[in-house]
Amino acid sequence: MLTLFLDQVPTTRLLALLTFRPEFMPPWGNRSHLSQMTLSRLGRSQVEAMVERVAGGKALPAEVVQQIVAKTDGVPLFVEELTKTVLESGLLQEEADRNVGARRAVPLPTLGIPATLHDALMARLDRLGPAKEVAQLGATLGREFSYELLQAVSHLDEATLQHGLKQLVAAELVYQRGLLPQAHYLFKHALIQDTAYQSLLKSTRQQYHRQIAQVLAERFPETVETQPELVAHHYTEAGLIEQALPYWQRAGERASQRSAYVEAVAHLTRGLELLKVLPDTPERTQQELNLQTTLGPALMAAKGYAAPEVEKAYARALELCRQVGETPRLFPVVMGLRVFHLVRGELQTARELAEQTMRLAQSVQGPVPLMRSHVALGETLYFLGEFVQARGHMEQGFTLYDPRQLRSPRAWVDDGMASLSYTASILWNVGYPDQALKRSREALTLAQELSHPYSLGFALFFAAKLHQYRREGQLTQKRAEATMTLSTDQGFPYWLAMGTTLRGWALAEQGQGEEGIAQTRQGLAGYRATGAELAQPYFLALLAEAYGKGGQAEEGLGVLAEALAMVDRSGERFYETELYRLKGELALQSGVRSPKSEIPSTQHPTPSTQAEAEAEACFLKALEIARQQQAKSLELRAVMSLSRLWQRQGKKDEAHKMLAEIYGWFTEGFDTKDLQEAKVLLMNFDE
Repeated sequence: MLTLFLDQVPTTRLLALLTFRPEFMPPWGNRSHLSQMTLSRLGRSQVEAMVERVAGGKALPAEVVQQIVAKTDGVPLFVEELTKTVLESGLLQEEADRNVGARRAVPLPTLGIPATLHDALMARLDRLGPAKEVAQLGATLGREFSYELLQAVSHLDEATLQHGLKQLVAAELVYQRGLLPQAHYLFKHALIQDTAYQSLLKSTRQQYHRQIAQVLAERFPETVETQPELVAHHYTEAGLIEQALPYWQRAGERASQRSAYVEAVAHLTRGLELLKVLPDTPERTQQELNLQTTLGPALMAAKGYAAPEVEKAYARALELCRQVGETPRLFPVVMGLRVFHLVRGELQTARELAEQTMRLAQSVQGPVPLMRSHVALGETLYFLGEFVQARGHMEQGFTLYDPRQLRSPRAWVDDGMASLSYTASILWNVGYPDQALKRSREALTLAQELSHPYSLGFALFFAAKLHQYRREGQLTQKRAEATMTLSTDQGFPYWLAMGTTLRGWALAEQGQGEEGIAQTRQGLAGYRATGAELAQPYFLALLAEAYGKGGQAEEGLGVLAEALAMVDRSGERFYETELYRLKGELALQSGVRSPKSEIPSTQHPTPSTQAEAEAEACFLKALEIARQQQAKSLELRAVMSLSRLWQRQGKKDEAHKMLAEIYGWFTEGFDTKDLQEAKVLLMNFDE
């Protein structure tokens, strides 16, 4: 397959061409700037033309060409290698303009044309003499290798080694880049490397790998530092598992530090697989604990916080902690389990684990664990709707924040950035929209300074969420799209799904109802695919609001019923006020009683009266919750909805008094839509 990408930026046009095998599934999907075409195998005429070109324009006997066509089945590499095998066999002689059989009395089938590509490549290697050993050692090093490393691990003298490399280059089995002794070599095709490697005896392969690993560890410290997975690979293939494990650990840590989480998961999983062959000892238990605690955060980033693999890694790590006894590893393990249970919507379990981290941190008496415990507990309390307590923990955690103490490989989001982002959301809820915006901007600035993509994804999403709270459609869309772009580039399914959902709300808010609903549903489906339950009531509220703007009140009420059932099940109450308020608004819009009304049906009012009674009950419930949570911004919205209804019902004085009281509480945020609408509503009362 071949794919062309054509992208345009203000000053540059870029064309990228990618090739891949049919079994590869491109993750980028269909896009307008992408063209994809299928490259079929070569036809007979194309094979014949290729044979002639490889033969230097000389025509081979027709019988030989026929066999090449039949055996290669149009595979270009096979055509090239098989033709070279025939030419190098010595059984053909060259005339002025063609190659003919050297011994006409011998039938052509005895030329022994290889039946497979592997056979053809093997035949060419066998004819290289001593150069074959050079190819085999190079293949053990990898698809690409340097002369410096090859010379360091080879027992051949310099002249023999260089002569062998010249033969391989002349035979076009490897390409040379640069001049000796700084030259680098690349096998022309992975199949050539594989053929040379597989031609080694197992004992010889292991000997080569052991020698390479030891040379790398002793003489190439920069390679060990930047490519620990290379050393790990060679020790593994040499059968030296105990020596390999620390390097797989370092490879996973380094990949996480670079935000290459899929790569980190692969390295750490490889280490865990190798552990199984070692005897059960305290050392092995400690090694597994190190691997599992590094794997957990990488899995969270690569697959989502609530993925089953995350629970498996942390549950095993907790079991290992119990085996080891008191260990510093227990703190990050409990932290990881808290995040898993939180995102799975198991908030009481998450709260208990957050409180356990606080006790552990206090026993250690270190500023970093204590800071992380405050942030963890604050986060959990936020989703429970306990905003005042959550704010206290977040602010206390930030006072302990020192980025200089967090220079270890970071797979978690940065705690300082997280505390600022959550504080922004909390400040909006408790009635300080401007301070919330200030904290959000500080979180974004910090995330950008950290150069940590996963933390930036977190900060971008929370910035988009704050703009959604403030009902700023364009800014929500801007931040949501930035979240989506980053998450697509870096492979963060969790932030991608949530960014997509917020973008859907923003589109609906700006009048693109149908597209907004579709986008919100798409994001919600992606979010659920990560195993996450947390914040689903919030996302369902966004979908219900989009339905309402699209005139589909009944669909919105159905979505809200699902969201409220989740709230009752999980105890997640940070957006419960809005769920009831939106339910009331949609009940009025639909003009009919919702299926699960909380209003006793003792009379038979008109449909309009039924809807108003249902809405009033919902608005009063929203108001009650907001006041319990001391969530002034949510209280303002509930009061406005109730005031509009009471005004329509003739309860003008009660409505005016209630709205004036909550509006008068605010000291900032008067440019936000909610406070602007409240001001207009108050002015209408005065007319």
